[in-house]
Amino acid sequence: MIFGLLLFVIVVTPIPYGTVEPWWKAAFICAVFAICIIALIETLKNRIQRIEGVSILLPMLAMSVLAFLQTLSLGSRTEANLSVWNTISADPYQTRFFSLQMLALTTLLALLYRYASTQHRVRVLVFTVLAIAVASAVFGILRQTTQQETGFLLPLLKKNQGYGQFINKNHFAFLMEMAFGLGLGIILGGGVARERLMIYVALLLPIWTGLVLANSRGGILAMLSQVVVAVLLLISFRGLSSEYQLPKIAQSGALRAVLFVVLVVGILFGTFWVGGDRLATNFENATNEITSTPTRAGASRNEIWRATLKMFAAHPIVGVGLGAYWIAITAYHDASGLMTPQEAHNDYLELLSSGGLIGLALGVWFVVAVVVKIRQNLLTDTGYKRAVRLGAILGITGVAAHSLVDFGLHIMTNAIVFIVLIMMATARFETANDG
Repeated sequence: MIFGLLLFVIVVTPIPYGTVEPWWKAAFICAVFAICIIALIETLKNRIQRIEGVSILLPMLAMSVLAFLQTLSLGSRTEANLSVWNTISADPYQTRFFSLQMLALTTLLALLYRYASTQHRVRVLVFTVLAIAVASAVFGILRQTTQQETGFLLPLLKKNQGYGQFINKNHFAFLMEMAFGLGLGIILGGGVARERLMIYVALLLPIWTGLVLANSRGGILAMLSQVVVAVLLLISFRGLSSEYQLPKIAQSGALRAVLFVVLVVGILFGTFWVGGDRLATNFENATNEITSTPTRAGASRNEIWRATLKMFAAHPIVGVGLGAYWIAITAYHDASGLMTPQEAHNDYLELLSSGGLIGLALGVWFVVAVVVKIRQNLLTDTGYKRAVRLGAILGITGVAAHSLVDFGLHIMTNAIVFIVLIMMATARFETANDG
Protein backbone atom coordinates (compact mmCIF):
# COMPACT_ATOMS: atom_id res chain seq x y z
CA MET A 1 0.00 0.00 0.00
CA ILE A 2 2.81 2.41 0.90
CA PHE A 3 4.61 1.70 -2.38
CA GLY A 4 1.36 2.33 -4.26
CA LEU A 5 0.90 5.65 -2.47
CA LEU A 6 4.45 6.67 -3.39
CA LEU A 7 3.76 5.86 -7.04
CA PHE A 8 0.54 7.89 -6.89
CA VAL A 9 2.40 10.93 -5.54
CA ILE A 10 5.12 10.61 -8.20
CA VAL A 11 2.53 10.37 -11.00
CA VAL A 12 0.19 13.14 -9.81
CA THR A 13 2.80 15.72 -8.82
CA PRO A 14 3.84 16.75 -12.40
CA ILE A 15 0.31 17.56 -13.60
CA PRO A 16 -0.09 21.25 -12.66
CA TYR A 17 2.78 22.99 -14.46
CA GLY A 18 5.41 20.54 -13.18
CA THR A 19 4.63 21.57 -9.59
CA VAL A 20 5.81 25.17 -9.79
CA GLU A 21 2.88 26.53 -7.78
CA PRO A 22 3.55 26.89 -4.01
CA TRP A 23 0.18 25.37 -3.09
CA TRP A 24 0.93 22.19 -5.04
CA LYS A 25 4.42 21.99 -3.53
CA ALA A 26 2.79 22.23 -0.10
CA ALA A 27 0.37 19.46 -1.07
CA PHE A 28 3.32 17.25 -2.07
CA ILE A 29 5.07 17.93 1.25
CA CYS A 30 1.94 17.06 3.22
CA ALA A 31 1.39 13.89 1.18
CA VAL A 32 4.94 12.65 1.76
CA PHE A 33 4.79 13.32 5.48
CA ALA A 34 1.40 11.53 5.69
CA ILE A 35 2.87 8.49 3.92
CA CYS A 36 5.83 8.69 6.30
CA ILE A 37 3.47 8.40 9.29
CA ILE A 38 1.97 5.22 7.81
CA ALA A 39 5.48 3.92 7.12
CA LEU A 40 6.54 4.57 10.71
CA ILE A 41 3.58 2.52 11.96
CA GLU A 42 4.51 -0.31 9.59
CA THR A 43 8.16 -0.12 10.62
CA LEU A 44 7.34 -0.29 14.33
CA LYS A 45 4.87 -3.12 13.75
CA ASN A 46 7.48 -5.21 11.94
CA ARG A 47 10.29 -4.09 14.27
CA ILE A 48 12.58 -3.01 11.43
CA GLN A 49 15.66 -1.23 12.76
CA ARG A 50 18.00 -0.94 9.77
CA ILE A 51 17.81 2.23 7.62
CA GLU A 52 19.12 2.04 4.06
CA GLY A 53 21.15 4.80 2.40
CA VAL A 54 22.15 6.63 5.57
CA SER A 55 25.35 7.99 3.97
CA ILE A 56 23.25 9.72 1.28
CA LEU A 57 20.34 10.78 3.47
CA LEU A 58 22.56 12.52 6.04
CA PRO A 59 23.87 15.36 3.79
CA MET A 60 20.33 16.00 2.54
CA LEU A 61 19.07 16.16 6.12
CA ALA A 62 21.97 18.45 7.02
CA MET A 63 21.00 20.79 4.15
CA SER A 64 17.47 20.99 5.53
CA VAL A 65 18.84 21.77 8.99
CA LEU A 66 21.14 24.47 7.57
CA ALA A 67 18.18 26.16 5.87
CA PHE A 68 16.20 26.08 9.12
CA LEU A 69 19.11 27.59 11.07
CA GLN A 70 19.31 30.40 8.51
CA THR A 71 15.79 31.44 9.54
CA LEU A 72 16.40 31.66 13.29
CA SER A 73 16.03 35.12 14.74
CA LEU A 74 19.22 36.94 15.67
CA GLY A 75 17.27 39.66 17.42
CA SER A 76 15.13 42.39 15.91
CA ARG A 77 16.14 45.60 14.24
CA THR A 78 14.16 48.69 13.38
CA GLU A 79 13.83 49.99 9.82
CA ALA A 80 11.47 52.85 8.91
CA ASN A 81 9.87 52.63 12.37
CA LEU A 82 9.09 48.94 11.79
CA SER A 83 10.47 45.96 13.71
CA VAL A 84 12.24 43.63 11.24
CA TRP A 85 12.88 39.90 11.73
CA ASN A 86 16.71 39.80 11.75
CA THR A 87 17.99 36.50 10.32
CA ILE A 88 20.82 35.17 8.17
CA SER A 89 18.33 34.57 5.36
CA ALA A 90 17.21 37.53 3.31
CA ASP A 91 13.79 35.83 3.02
CA PRO A 92 13.14 33.68 6.13
CA TYR A 93 9.77 32.44 4.85
CA GLN A 94 11.14 31.08 1.56
CA THR A 95 14.17 29.59 3.31
CA ARG A 96 11.97 27.76 5.80
CA PHE A 97 9.80 26.56 2.92
CA PHE A 98 12.99 25.32 1.22
CA SER A 99 13.84 23.46 4.44
CA LEU A 100 10.47 21.72 4.37
CA GLN A 101 10.85 20.80 0.69
CA MET A 102 14.32 19.37 1.29
CA LEU A 103 13.04 17.41 4.29
CA ALA A 104 10.18 16.03 2.18
CA LEU A 105 12.58 14.95 -0.58
CA THR A 106 14.85 13.32 2.00
CA THR A 107 11.85 11.48 3.42
CA LEU A 108 10.80 10.41 -0.08
CA LEU A 109 14.26 8.96 -0.75
CA ALA A 110 14.23 7.10 2.59
CA LEU A 111 10.78 5.66 1.76
CA LEU A 112 11.96 4.55 -1.68
CA TYR A 113 14.97 2.82 -0.13
CA ARG A 114 12.58 0.97 2.17
CA TYR A 115 9.65 0.17 -0.11
CA ALA A 116 11.13 -0.03 -3.63
CA SER A 117 13.86 -2.46 -2.68
CA THR A 118 13.08 -5.30 -5.08
CA GLN A 119 13.88 -5.66 -8.75
CA HIS A 120 10.19 -5.91 -9.62
CA ARG A 121 9.38 -2.59 -7.93
CA VAL A 122 12.39 -0.89 -9.49
CA ARG A 123 11.10 -2.02 -12.87
CA VAL A 124 7.73 -0.45 -12.01
CA LEU A 125 9.51 2.79 -11.10
CA VAL A 126 11.40 2.75 -14.40
CA PHE A 127 8.18 2.47 -16.42
CA THR A 128 6.54 5.11 -14.22
CA VAL A 129 9.29 7.64 -14.99
CA LEU A 130 9.21 6.79 -18.71
CA ALA A 131 5.40 7.03 -18.79
CA ILE A 132 5.43 10.46 -17.13
CA ALA A 133 8.02 11.70 -19.63
CA VAL A 134 6.16 10.25 -22.63
CA ALA A 135 2.88 11.81 -21.51
CA SER A 136 4.57 15.20 -21.03
CA ALA A 137 6.33 14.96 -24.40
CA VAL A 138 3.17 14.00 -26.30
CA PHE A 139 1.23 16.76 -24.55
CA GLY A 140 3.98 19.23 -25.49
CA ILE A 141 3.99 18.19 -29.13
CA LEU A 142 0.20 18.44 -29.32
CA ARG A 143 0.27 21.81 -27.63
CA GLN A 144 2.97 23.11 -29.97
CA THR A 145 1.05 22.06 -33.07
CA THR A 146 -2.54 22.90 -32.07
CA GLN A 147 -2.63 25.59 -29.35
CA GLN A 148 -4.06 28.87 -30.59
CA GLU A 149 -4.84 30.83 -27.41
CA THR A 150 -4.04 30.95 -23.70
CA GLY A 151 -5.12 27.80 -21.91
CA PHE A 152 -4.55 24.26 -23.16
CA LEU A 153 -6.19 21.96 -20.57
CA LEU A 154 -4.29 24.02 -17.98
CA PRO A 155 -5.44 27.68 -17.85
CA LEU A 156 -2.03 29.37 -17.44
CA LEU A 157 -0.37 27.80 -20.49
CA LYS A 158 0.33 30.50 -23.07
CA LYS A 159 1.01 29.94 -26.73
CA ASN A 160 4.75 29.88 -27.60
CA GLN A 161 5.70 29.88 -23.92
CA GLY A 162 7.19 26.89 -22.14
CA TYR A 163 6.67 23.32 -23.34
CA GLY A 164 4.45 20.47 -22.27
CA GLN A 165 2.78 21.35 -18.97
CA PHE A 166 5.83 23.39 -17.93
CA ILE A 167 5.89 27.18 -17.94
CA ASN A 168 9.62 27.11 -18.81
CA LYS A 169 10.88 24.96 -21.69
CA ASN A 170 14.19 24.33 -19.93
CA HIS A 171 12.38 22.75 -16.98
CA PHE A 172 10.62 20.44 -19.43
CA ALA A 173 14.01 19.53 -20.88
CA PHE A 174 15.26 18.42 -17.46
CA LEU A 175 12.50 15.82 -17.23
CA MET A 176 13.17 14.60 -20.77
CA GLU A 177 16.92 14.30 -20.11
CA MET A 178 16.42 12.15 -17.04
CA ALA A 179 13.95 9.82 -18.75
CA PHE A 180 16.01 9.64 -21.95
CA GLY A 181 19.17 8.80 -20.01
CA LEU A 182 17.36 6.17 -17.96
CA GLY A 183 15.94 4.38 -21.00
CA LEU A 184 19.15 4.67 -23.03
CA GLY A 185 21.26 3.26 -20.20
CA ILE A 186 18.96 0.28 -19.69
CA ILE A 187 19.11 -0.51 -23.42
CA LEU A 188 22.90 -0.16 -23.69
CA GLY A 189 23.40 -2.06 -20.45
CA GLY A 190 21.52 -5.06 -21.79
CA GLY A 191 18.62 -4.77 -19.39
CA VAL A 192 16.03 -5.33 -22.13
CA ALA A 193 15.26 -8.65 -23.78
CA ARG A 194 15.54 -8.58 -27.57
CA GLU A 195 11.82 -9.13 -28.05
CA ARG A 196 11.08 -6.07 -25.85
CA LEU A 197 13.75 -3.78 -27.22
CA MET A 198 11.39 -1.96 -29.59
CA ILE A 199 9.07 -1.11 -26.67
CA TYR A 200 11.84 0.94 -25.07
CA VAL A 201 12.75 2.48 -28.43
CA ALA A 202 9.11 3.46 -28.96
CA LEU A 203 9.04 5.09 -25.52
CA LEU A 204 12.29 6.99 -26.07
CA LEU A 205 11.33 8.32 -29.51
CA PRO A 206 8.69 10.86 -28.33
CA ILE A 207 10.92 11.79 -25.37
CA TRP A 208 13.82 12.59 -27.69
CA THR A 209 11.52 14.41 -30.12
CA GLY A 210 10.02 16.52 -27.35
CA LEU A 211 13.49 17.35 -26.02
CA VAL A 212 14.62 18.59 -29.43
CA LEU A 213 11.42 20.47 -30.27
CA ALA A 214 11.47 22.22 -26.89
CA ASN A 215 14.38 24.24 -28.30
CA SER A 216 16.41 24.10 -25.08
CA ARG A 217 20.14 24.59 -25.64
CA GLY A 218 20.97 23.25 -22.20
CA GLY A 219 18.81 20.20 -22.88
CA ILE A 220 20.63 19.39 -26.12
CA LEU A 221 24.05 19.80 -24.53
CA ALA A 222 22.95 17.62 -21.61
CA MET A 223 21.81 14.91 -24.02
CA LEU A 224 25.18 14.96 -25.79
CA SER A 225 26.97 14.71 -22.46
CA GLN A 226 24.85 11.64 -21.69
CA VAL A 227 25.97 10.01 -24.92
CA VAL A 228 29.62 10.73 -24.13
CA VAL A 229 29.32 9.27 -20.62
CA ALA A 230 27.42 6.24 -21.97
CA VAL A 231 30.27 5.43 -24.36
CA LEU A 232 32.86 5.90 -21.63
CA LEU A 233 30.96 3.58 -19.29
CA LEU A 234 30.56 0.94 -21.98
CA ILE A 235 34.31 1.06 -22.62
CA SER A 236 35.05 0.78 -18.90
CA PHE A 237 32.71 -2.19 -18.41
CA ARG A 238 33.09 -4.36 -21.50
CA GLY A 239 31.36 -7.28 -19.86
CA LEU A 240 28.18 -5.41 -19.13
CA SER A 241 25.95 -7.89 -20.86
CA SER A 242 26.47 -11.14 -22.66
CA GLU A 243 23.34 -10.43 -24.68
CA TYR A 244 24.65 -7.21 -26.22
CA GLN A 245 28.36 -8.00 -26.11
CA LEU A 246 30.21 -6.74 -29.18
CA PRO A 247 32.29 -9.09 -31.37
CA LYS A 248 36.07 -9.01 -30.97
CA ILE A 249 36.60 -6.74 -33.98
CA ALA A 250 34.36 -4.12 -32.37
CA GLN A 251 36.44 -4.10 -29.20
CA SER A 252 39.47 -2.43 -30.79
CA GLY A 253 40.21 1.09 -29.59
CA ALA A 254 40.28 2.62 -33.07
CA LEU A 255 36.92 1.19 -34.08
CA ARG A 256 35.30 2.26 -30.82
CA ALA A 257 36.62 5.80 -31.40
CA VAL A 258 35.15 5.80 -34.91
CA LEU A 259 31.80 4.49 -33.63
CA PHE A 260 31.79 7.18 -30.95
CA VAL A 261 32.36 9.98 -33.50
CA VAL A 262 29.70 8.55 -35.82
CA LEU A 263 27.24 8.32 -32.92
CA VAL A 264 27.76 11.92 -31.81
CA VAL A 265 27.63 13.28 -35.38
CA GLY A 266 24.49 11.25 -36.06
CA ILE A 267 22.75 12.60 -32.97
CA LEU A 268 23.80 16.16 -33.81
CA PHE A 269 22.52 15.82 -37.38
CA GLY A 270 19.23 14.30 -36.25
CA THR A 271 18.82 16.94 -33.55
CA PHE A 272 19.30 19.90 -35.86
CA TRP A 273 17.23 18.23 -38.58
CA VAL A 274 14.28 17.88 -36.19
CA GLY A 275 14.91 21.18 -34.38
CA GLY A 276 15.33 23.15 -37.58
CA ASP A 277 16.18 26.85 -37.80
CA ARG A 278 14.72 27.68 -34.37
CA LEU A 279 17.26 25.48 -32.61
CA ALA A 280 20.17 26.67 -34.76
CA THR A 281 19.30 30.30 -34.07
CA ASN A 282 18.98 29.57 -30.38
CA PHE A 283 22.53 28.21 -30.28
CA GLU A 284 23.82 31.21 -32.21
CA ASN A 285 22.41 33.48 -29.51
CA ALA A 286 24.10 31.48 -26.72
CA THR A 287 27.53 33.05 -27.30
CA ASN A 288 26.17 36.57 -27.05
CA GLU A 289 24.25 35.72 -23.88
CA ILE A 290 27.32 34.38 -22.06
CA THR A 291 30.16 36.50 -23.46
CA SER A 292 28.47 39.78 -24.28
CA THR A 293 29.62 42.98 -22.65
CA PRO A 294 27.50 44.15 -19.72
CA THR A 295 24.37 46.15 -20.49
CA ARG A 296 22.04 48.13 -18.27
CA ALA A 297 19.41 45.40 -18.59
CA GLY A 298 21.61 42.92 -16.73
CA ALA A 299 19.75 39.96 -18.25
CA SER A 300 22.62 37.87 -19.64
CA ARG A 301 23.99 34.89 -17.76
CA ASN A 302 27.41 36.55 -17.70
CA GLU A 303 26.03 39.52 -15.76
CA ILE A 304 23.90 37.38 -13.45
CA TRP A 305 26.86 35.12 -12.61
CA ARG A 306 29.06 38.12 -11.83
CA ALA A 307 26.44 39.55 -9.49
CA THR A 308 26.08 36.13 -7.84
CA LEU A 309 29.82 35.93 -7.17
CA LYS A 310 29.73 39.41 -5.63
CA MET A 311 26.93 38.28 -3.34
CA PHE A 312 28.93 35.20 -2.30
CA ALA A 313 31.98 37.37 -1.57
CA ALA A 314 29.84 39.44 0.80
CA HIS A 315 28.40 36.36 2.58
CA PRO A 316 31.01 33.60 2.18
CA ILE A 317 30.33 31.36 5.19
CA VAL A 318 26.58 30.72 5.45
CA GLY A 319 25.29 32.60 2.40
CA VAL A 320 22.16 34.71 2.08
CA GLY A 321 19.68 31.94 2.75
CA LEU A 322 18.63 28.88 0.74
CA GLY A 323 15.63 29.97 -1.30
CA ALA A 324 16.33 33.66 -0.67
CA TYR A 325 18.44 34.31 -3.76
CA TRP A 326 15.69 36.23 -5.55
CA ILE A 327 15.57 39.04 -2.99
CA ALA A 328 19.21 39.10 -1.87
CA ILE A 329 20.58 39.49 -5.41
CA THR A 330 18.90 42.90 -5.80
CA ALA A 331 21.65 44.50 -3.71
CA TYR A 332 24.38 43.23 -6.07
CA HIS A 333 22.68 43.25 -9.48
CA ASP A 334 23.79 46.57 -10.95
CA ALA A 335 21.28 47.10 -13.74
CA SER A 336 18.39 49.27 -14.85
CA GLY A 337 15.82 47.30 -12.83
CA LEU A 338 13.81 46.21 -15.87
CA MET A 339 14.83 42.63 -15.13
CA THR A 340 15.76 41.19 -11.74
CA PRO A 341 17.01 37.58 -11.77
CA GLN A 342 14.99 35.16 -9.68
CA GLU A 343 17.65 32.44 -9.92
CA ALA A 344 21.36 32.32 -10.72
CA HIS A 345 20.86 30.17 -13.85
CA ASN A 346 23.58 27.94 -12.40
CA ASP A 347 22.59 25.70 -9.50
CA TYR A 348 26.19 25.35 -8.32
CA LEU A 349 26.68 29.10 -8.07
CA GLU A 350 23.29 29.49 -6.42
CA LEU A 351 24.15 26.88 -3.80
CA LEU A 352 27.44 28.67 -3.15
CA SER A 353 25.80 32.09 -2.76
CA SER A 354 22.72 30.90 -0.85
CA GLY A 355 24.39 28.39 1.45
CA GLY A 356 27.93 29.76 1.52
CA LEU A 357 30.92 27.50 2.00
CA ILE A 358 28.92 25.39 4.46
CA GLY A 359 26.22 24.74 1.87
CA LEU A 360 28.83 23.95 -0.77
CA ALA A 361 30.52 21.49 1.62
CA LEU A 362 27.19 19.73 2.17
CA GLY A 363 26.68 19.54 -1.59
CA VAL A 364 30.14 18.03 -2.08
CA TRP A 365 29.44 15.55 0.74
CA PHE A 366 26.25 14.45 -1.04
CA VAL A 367 28.02 14.04 -4.40
CA VAL A 368 30.90 12.05 -2.91
CA ALA A 369 28.50 9.76 -1.03
CA VAL A 370 26.50 9.11 -4.22
CA VAL A 371 29.61 8.47 -6.35
CA VAL A 372 31.09 6.05 -3.79
CA LYS A 373 27.85 4.07 -3.59
CA ILE A 374 27.42 3.99 -7.37
CA ARG A 375 30.97 2.72 -7.86
CA GLN A 376 30.41 -0.07 -5.34
CA ASN A 377 27.19 -1.13 -7.06
CA LEU A 378 28.63 -1.10 -10.57
CA LEU A 379 31.50 -3.35 -9.52
CA THR A 380 29.23 -5.96 -7.95
CA ASP A 381 25.92 -5.90 -9.86
CA THR A 382 25.12 -7.72 -13.09
CA GLY A 383 22.23 -8.06 -15.51
CA TYR A 384 19.19 -5.84 -15.10
CA LYS A 385 20.43 -4.26 -11.88
CA ARG A 386 23.59 -2.96 -13.54
CA ALA A 387 21.58 -1.77 -16.56
CA VAL A 388 19.30 0.25 -14.27
CA ARG A 389 22.36 1.73 -12.55
CA LEU A 390 23.72 2.81 -15.92
CA GLY A 391 20.41 4.39 -16.90
CA ALA A 392 20.22 6.27 -13.60
CA ILE A 393 23.81 7.48 -14.03
CA LEU A 394 23.04 8.85 -17.48
CA GLY A 395 19.93 10.61 -16.18
CA ILE A 396 21.92 12.16 -13.33
CA THR A 397 24.65 13.16 -15.80
CA GLY A 398 22.14 15.12 -17.85
CA VAL A 399 20.99 17.01 -14.76
CA ALA A 400 24.57 17.72 -13.67
CA ALA A 401 25.44 19.16 -17.09
CA HIS A 402 22.26 21.17 -17.58
CA SER A 403 22.45 22.62 -14.04
CA LEU A 404 25.54 24.55 -15.15
CA VAL A 405 23.28 26.94 -17.07
CA ASP A 406 19.77 26.46 -15.61
CA PHE A 407 17.81 25.70 -12.45
CA GLY A 408 15.55 22.77 -13.31
CA LEU A 409 15.86 21.10 -9.91
CA HIS A 410 13.95 24.03 -8.39
CA ILE A 411 10.87 22.47 -10.00
CA MET A 412 9.47 19.82 -7.66
CA THR A 413 8.66 17.31 -10.42
CA ASN A 414 12.26 17.30 -11.63
CA ALA A 415 13.55 17.06 -8.06
CA ILE A 416 11.31 14.03 -7.43
CA VAL A 417 12.46 12.20 -10.58
CA PHE A 418 16.05 13.08 -9.69
CA ILE A 419 15.52 11.50 -6.25
CA VAL A 420 14.12 8.38 -7.95
CA LEU A 421 17.27 8.17 -10.11
CA ILE A 422 19.47 8.59 -7.04
CA MET A 423 17.63 5.70 -5.42
CA MET A 424 18.01 3.50 -8.51
CA ALA A 425 21.74 4.22 -8.71
CA THR A 426 22.54 3.72 -5.04
CA ALA A 427 19.97 1.32 -3.52
CA ARG A 428 20.71 -2.28 -2.71
CA PHE A 429 17.62 -4.01 -4.05
CA GLU A 430 16.87 -7.71 -4.16
CA THR A 431 16.29 -9.74 -7.33
CA ALA A 432 13.34 -11.61 -5.86
CA ASN A 433 9.79 -10.47 -6.54
CA ASP A 434 7.69 -8.84 -3.83
CA GLY A 435 6.42 -11.10 -1.12
